[in-house]
Amino acid sequence: MPTPGNPKPWSGVIPAADLETFGREFAPEDRPLTAGTSPALVVVDMTKAFVDSTYPTGFSPTGQPALAANAELLAASRRAGIPVFFTKAYPEPDHRPRPAERGRWKLNPRPVPLPEGTPPGDALPPELTPLNNEIVINKGGKPSAFFGTPLASYLIHAGCDTVIVTGMTTSGCVRATVLDAFQYNFHVVVPFECCADRSQISHQVNLFDMHMKYAEVVSTSETIEYLESVRHAAQPVPVP
Repeated sequence: MPTPGNPKPWSGVIPAADLETFGREFAPEDRPLTAGTSPALVVVDMTKAFVDSTYPTGFSPTGQPALAANAELLAASRRAGIPVFFTKAYPEPDHRPRPAERGRWKLNPRPVPLPEGTPPGDALPPELTPLNNEIVINKGGKPSAFFGTPLASYLIHAGCDTVIVTGMTTSGCVRATVLDAFQYNFHVVVPFECCADRSQISHQVNLFDMHMKYAEVVSTSETIEYLESVRHAAQPVPVP
């Protein structure tokens, strides 16, 4: 259950009337965390292109703090020994997508050129360097980490019943991934400091909507406590 030190990120944003309407069908927003016993971490598009304002897709004021929170959660996930997956767009960071690969995104027809010498953005930052046993999924130009990828089969192979979803952006690829995880009947946990967006109202409203319908939106500290509980529960009982 949220504590005074961990208020929900939409506090003061969602009108009381909307809270009341949601409450007619869905569980209270301050409900206790419910999740499974075999989680995996899915870090969605936490690439340089999204965490750095140098790139048109990036927004450093929220991307950099989210990157730091992801690094903290990643360390906790590794301590807990859970499967870890990352997503980015293409195998080559400087790939130039063809129109069919890019799809129907509503893109700026006249983007501002990047400063000369800017490195490719479709690459994970050093703080999130994958280990040899962690899989990077190249999901192309679509939002969800599940769409057209083998992620669901990897999670099934690992025996996972819960997906912890983080990354960029809250209202876009994170939300799409959360929705697909929900549709595959996984428990979904979203640590809100580990997600970010260009628009803060979109970030707050989408977190609220996901929490009320599809996921458990909790703090990073609550997520780490959950990982610790899972790790300790999995320890064999010593024989006297």
